[in-house]
Amino acid sequence: MGKELKRLKRRKSSQGKLDDIWEHSNSSLIVHYSCESFYDRDDGKTPRVTSIAVRNLASGQTESFSIHKVAEQKKLPFDEIDENYDELEREMLGEYFEFVRSHQHFNWVHWNMRDINYGFAALEHRFRVLGGEPIIIAEDRKFDLARAMVSIYGLGYIGHPRLQKLIEKNKITDKGFLSGKEEADAFEQKDYIKLHQSTLRKADILANIFERTADGSIKTNSSWFEQYGVHPKILVEIVRDHWLWSLAVMVAIGVGLISRAAELF
Repeated sequence: MGKELKRLKRRKSSQGKLDDIWEHSNSSLIVHYSCESFYDRDDGKTPRVTSIAVRNLASGQTESFSIHKVAEQKKLPFDEIDENYDELEREMLGEYFEFVRSHQHFNWVHWNMRDINYGFAALEHRFRVLGGEPIIIAEDRKFDLARAMVSIYGLGYIGHPRLQKLIEKNKITDKGFLSGKEEADAFEQKDYIKLHQSTLRKADILANIFERTADGSIKTNSSWFEQYGVHPKILVEIVRDHWLWSLAVMVAIGVGLISRAAELF
């Protein structure tokens, strides 16, 4: 019972935060980035970042930062990117953190960007390694959509890999989307443009998933009971929070009383 009530509270908290971000979508951003593979790294170094996409949730306007764009601005041939990677990555991250500086008060919606392997901390660390000073986004401004989906719909709401399965189930356009392995392969092949296109597509997909979750149209594998639990106290919490349920309960009670009175006369 205690576990079920905690589950409901987590659900309410995540749903409430999501609704608030949706209500303030003009000042809410979707962020995603691509990088070198962070698996099987024998040298202990953090993965190089290749591109970052930041999309405004309301307007859909997207800012993008990538090493190949910096190389193009410098009129550097693409076949020389590899030997100038540190300089290009530093400049790209510098542009990104300048954008962060002017958008610190915005909400930053992301998918599993939680640690030094892949996350805000990884971007900050890479910039420090390259000699820069990152701008830190406050924790209360970050919203992990991946974790929120689990809190709202339950642990088994979709199969693995979750993002790809959500795309399939909801028939979301995924042209240009690369899986984690495909991104790692693209990096090895120095196909930076393909990586950038994948990053942009994923930002678009995450915005789509967020919007569908906010308006209740997202499709998952969760049943109603998997989302809310089945204990009577859980039902009481839902009735208290949702007036339509309360109205239905009152109508049911009223019908029962009328039926009982009819039997007596």
